[in-house]
Amino acid sequence: MSDKQPLNPADLQKDLKAFIEEKYGANVVFPQSGTDGIQTGPPTDDAPDDDGIVFDLKPKELNAFLDQYVIKQIDAKGILATKICTHYNRMKLDREDPDEASRFVGNIKNNILLIGPTGVGKTYLIKLIAQRIGVPFVKGDATKFSETGYVGGDVEDLIRDLVRETDGNTEKAQYGIVYIDEIDKIASSANLVGPDVSRSGVQRNLLKLMEETEVDLKAQNDMAGQMEAMMKFQQSGKMERKKINTRNILFIMSGAFGDLEEIVRRRMKQQNFGFRAGEQRATEDELDKTAYMKRVKAEDLLEYGFESEFVGRLPVVAVLEPLEVEDLYAILKNEASSVVMAKKRDFKAYGIELGFDDEALRGLAEMAVSEQTGARALVRAVEKVLMKFEMTLPSTTIREFQVTSEVLKNPEAVLDALLKQEQVKGFVERFQTAFGITMRFQPEAVRRLSERALEEGVEEEALCDRLFADYGHGLKLLGSSAFEVTAEVIEDPKAHLDGLIKEYYSRENG
Repeated sequence: MSDKQPLNPADLQKDLKAFIEEKYGANVVFPQSGTDGIQTGPPTDDAPDDDGIVFDLKPKELNAFLDQYVIKQIDAKGILATKICTHYNRMKLDREDPDEASRFVGNIKNNILLIGPTGVGKTYLIKLIAQRIGVPFVKGDATKFSETGYVGGDVEDLIRDLVRETDGNTEKAQYGIVYIDEIDKIASSANLVGPDVSRSGVQRNLLKLMEETEVDLKAQNDMAGQMEAMMKFQQSGKMERKKINTRNILFIMSGAFGDLEEIVRRRMKQQNFGFRAGEQRATEDELDKTAYMKRVKAEDLLEYGFESEFVGRLPVVAVLEPLEVEDLYAILKNEASSVVMAKKRDFKAYGIELGFDDEALRGLAEMAVSEQTGARALVRAVEKVLMKFEMTLPSTTIREFQVTSEVLKNPEAVLDALLKQEQVKGFVERFQTAFGITMRFQPEAVRRLSERALEEGVEEEALCDRLFADYGHGLKLLGSSAFEVTAEVIEDPKAHLDGLIKEYYSRENG
């Protein structure tokens, strides 16, 4: 197959006609090619009457919303709430007064660069904001895109994905948010050979989108889409070129920027030689990694490997802080915690009510912080502890389960004890139904019962049936409505029942 791209609709029509005639015969009729009848822009009959976006939020309101869901990150939340609200309020103003907007030259978008380690909530923050505002949101990975001529995706696919998110509503899509993660991975090194050429190319390709350009909604290499367009062309005689303008689309980039701290640190030390340099260097030594990141400048990003035009399209920078034990604990304690709520729903799907006590939540936070992957590690910690419970408990009659610190320390032992208690519970329920008498097993009794069951190679419930075979009639004879089983009873239940009966008759005859 040729790598040559069609230069115009006429060439495309010619190539498609040849392809279809070869496959289906020469009876297929196409309109004459040419530029006549070509329609640019979205057709008027497909244009929606209303884009469905009503924006009336102020920065403090959006910030308060984020506070409900996101722990820590005070500075980042404030920056995002302010600049995103300003962006959409500006768009609202432009729509209300399009004449004034058209006279305004030099529109500068509040595209944002997020810097922070993995798992601190960068993606989560933007998803929350898009959901709260009610605009379409798409996420892309910078490493998946490449310059034309290199293997990879087309950056313009991000814009097409926005349209898909709105079910084809191009009016609403042009107010969406495009979020690109791992943007630090397309920074080029000083040695511009090999993949670095492609990385620079991705930066250049993103430049057009980040400012203002029109994106064709049908990619040239989308043969299915092109054939569909040709069929419409055959029917109507018009070639539709649906496009979307990126002027109002907000771009948010994010990355961990692992080596950026050293660049900032080096620049600050070089600048501080001279008057009072010793005092300033002492202050710098007290700065942690996040503090250095918050002092990043455009020149640092240039040295990191970004082109000046690319950095210029990202006027707003927000730095997110790493999460410590107390932060992870606060995330789990939060009523809106997706980690806890998701796991509760997993168990609820089986009819089991799951709970977590405070010590367990703190223990999970301590387990997670050692991985140094932020909130993502919380999910892994929860799954590691509860996986066997999630597999086993649905097959039992257990309908409530509380996660405690003991569960974290020795989950297998706790699960084993639960299963043993479940077997005892089965016997207790059958005993209650048969004789109307409630039997209660002390924890020590359950433990001793399990030891005997292991010694004799039988299940706990079967052992109970044998040990307490005479207790139904015996306890009814005594007039008992309840009986508590102790470890001593498990040792010799028959002797214990005989003793109770003798004691009873002694009292009656006395």
